[in-house]
Amino acid sequence: MPSPFHRLTLLLALGLGACDGQAPDFGRAEPDEALSAGSATVRRSDRDAFAQPAANLTASQRMDFAVGNSFFRKPWVIAPSSTTARDGLGPLFNTNACLNCHIRDGRGHPPEARADNAVSLLLRLSIPETPETASIAARLGVVPEPLYGTQLQDMAVPGVIPEARVRLSYDTHSLRFADGFAVELRRPRLQLDRLGYGPLHPDTRFSLRVAPPMIGLGLLEAIPDTALLANADPDDADGDGISGRPNRVRDHATLNTALGRFGWKAGQPNLGQQNAEAFLNDLGLSSRLRPGNNCTPAQSACLAAADGGTPEVDDHLLARVLFYTRHLGVPARRAVDDPQVLAGKALFHGAGCARCHTPTFVTAADAAEATLASQKIHPYSDLLLHDMGDGLADNRAEFQASGREWRTPPLWGLGLTRRVSGHTQLLHDGRARNPLEAILWHGGEAQAARDRVLAFDAGQRAALLAFLNSL
Repeated sequence: MPSPFHRLTLLLALGLGACDGQAPDFGRAEPDEALSAGSATVRRSDRDAFAQPAANLTASQRMDFAVGNSFFRKPWVIAPSSTTARDGLGPLFNTNACLNCHIRDGRGHPPEARADNAVSLLLRLSIPETPETASIAARLGVVPEPLYGTQLQDMAVPGVIPEARVRLSYDTHSLRFADGFAVELRRPRLQLDRLGYGPLHPDTRFSLRVAPPMIGLGLLEAIPDTALLANADPDDADGDGISGRPNRVRDHATLNTALGRFGWKAGQPNLGQQNAEAFLNDLGLSSRLRPGNNCTPAQSACLAAADGGTPEVDDHLLARVLFYTRHLGVPARRAVDDPQVLAGKALFHGAGCARCHTPTFVTAADAAEATLASQKIHPYSDLLLHDMGDGLADNRAEFQASGREWRTPPLWGLGLTRRVSGHTQLLHDGRARNPLEAILWHGGEAQAARDRVLAFDAGQRAALLAFLNSL
């Protein structure tokens, strides 16, 4: 029997959700709701919960997973080297191993106040598009900053000057709930020093990006385009204030336009390209999909530095890393039947959060891997772009994403962030120190949902956070 608090919360949530024309039963957990990734769901909730292979892999596939894992975890070295399978790092780079950013395959974080490098936070750069640079923007999604390119690398091999040092400070302000409870929010203030190649273009656009969790990426890739597009409403035809839309991006393999899925602005169409971009921009490693280097014409020492072969990441290695990144399992949810969690779920839906954080999809029957096919999954994301308002805007467009738009981040695994990554810093730049702060930064299309949350009392806030921490 639900408690009086649970019944009251349920009625409130159903009333708030009435404009959806639906009245779901939030009084009990749905069948298999704990299985966030269908048969691929893993049963770990410790600090290594995000580093597990999908539960439905065979013994042979687990060996393939382990091979990909080794290239994801172990450091790359400077060329030339006797370690020819792992040489070619740089000349400019952000880190020497993927795992340094995706800590235990989890979430990155902003640098500490006096850190010499940012490690798991990247700084993307670009300048405004002009008619003369339209072809570059069509291919890359942005126009690179002339001296520093599209991403700032704060580390370099000997003999090459790092591009800059990234440091952050914070401005703060507070928001109050209807019951007077105050939450301090912080906004990062970017500080660049030690610029290695001269002053930046005066119209440079900056975007801070922390490394996202790696779990469930193959399942997100396997959601049919039609299922994602069914949730798109670019002109807000239904009048609910939510106008999610897809990003249309460049597929380097086919040279065609494709639906964007990965990255904070859905700037990459698939995991293969996402991995190749990370190898090139984060580690300075070339592949057949992304050949060459990340040096700009002004960086002569970078251009003259030794490489690790052509390409440095061969197709076999890239395929092993792709298999690994497709099959990192999603942990099972916890306490799905707990009355407080169910009450929080009702409030989540009632406030309108699920209109962007879509709970459930079924992956395609013809997915790239049989292990990913026909799975009922619960990522809590529509993978679409949404205008999140001035507060979160980076004012940097990427393909069709505007400077105010962000892809809805999946929420699965949210409650294990501290256990896995050692912190709870959220949003694209890590400004939110916990889920409540992240909610309160929501503006634009999410303003109405945030304002409903601001009306919650202490019990309702606790219930909402209990639900989010169960994911």
